[in-house]
Amino acid sequence: MAWNFAAGPARLPDVVLERSAEVLFRRGIDGASSVERPFTGPDFRRAMAETSQRLAGLLDLPPNYQVLFMAGGAMQQFALLPLNLAAAGQRVAYADSGYWSHRAMAEAGASVVALEVARYPGAAPRSAPPLGRWAVPSDCAYCHITPNETVDGIAYPGLPDCAAVPLVADCTSAFLTAPLAIENFGMVYASAQKNIGISGLTVVVICQDLLERSPPELPAVFSYRQQAASGSCVNTPPMAAILIAGMVFDWIADQGGLSAMAAASQVKAACLYATIDGSAGFYQAPVLPGSRSLVNVRFHLADPELTETFITEAEAAGLYHLRGHPRIGGLRASLYNAMPVAGVIALVDFMVDFARRRG
Repeated sequence: MAWNFAAGPARLPDVVLERSAEVLFRRGIDGASSVERPFTGPDFRRAMAETSQRLAGLLDLPPNYQVLFMAGGAMQQFALLPLNLAAAGQRVAYADSGYWSHRAMAEAGASVVALEVARYPGAAPRSAPPLGRWAVPSDCAYCHITPNETVDGIAYPGLPDCAAVPLVADCTSAFLTAPLAIENFGMVYASAQKNIGISGLTVVVICQDLLERSPPELPAVFSYRQQAASGSCVNTPPMAAILIAGMVFDWIADQGGLSAMAAASQVKAACLYATIDGSAGFYQAPVLPGSRSLVNVRFHLADPELTETFITEAEAAGLYHLRGHPRIGGLRASLYNAMPVAGVIALVDFMVDFARRRG
């Protein structure tokens, strides 16, 4: 059995992978498959509405929030956020918790003044920014956080107090891995290729108050307000990605919903971290325990010369895509919803054996 631990695009649930091959690419009586029919037609519009309703059910979405299906990835949202949510000359606030939050802040800074209001302690990210009441100026349009850093393996243990400033979050890596109190946020967004489906789609969940901020002069395809008014169909939406997302949402519901996903994440992460921490220093997890991600487990070998050997032997054992991000190196195992416990056990067994042979 081969296991894919890639940070993204990531593993799909087996049943979704099998169903998508049948549903998306099999031609019907009209000679067209699901991804060949017009996006303006009743079949796709109905499927997209059902997908939105399934997600709303999983999130227990309040009535004053809307779901948007936006083409592109989270990096596109980095640029669109200030354009949609900030008035001319208005500042925005960002917390720096690692690689992706830093990139989000830099992208926003290209069009508005982006203030850093919180940061991870120390010279390198090993824990989330300290929580509590952040000094966010009340004139800021929003405060942006990245609750789970895919590259650095850091997760927020809770939410900050940003007072009256709306909280906006890039939830990409941990989206749908646990219940989310959406009412604490003005907006959350997540690109699809972690826990939602395939790349090319970003889900945006936004409250009505923020939706109405989109300026009328913004190009329609980039406007949250106009995308909402058109049912996310200002332009041709990423049809295949949306249809697969609906299958994933069904699969999550069938597994018991977000509470079940959270319980599974706890089990998988605890198993892997216990192996790392119990290796007498052979493996090391640089992130401090209170900030460790449950879905992106970052670790390295005490002897970095063994890293390439570890990767080569892991692949020979059917364990793929464990190489850490190029910026920081080391190793990383991504344990998204579609990774079963059996995959983690296979990785842990290999790690124990590798340490025995190489330690």
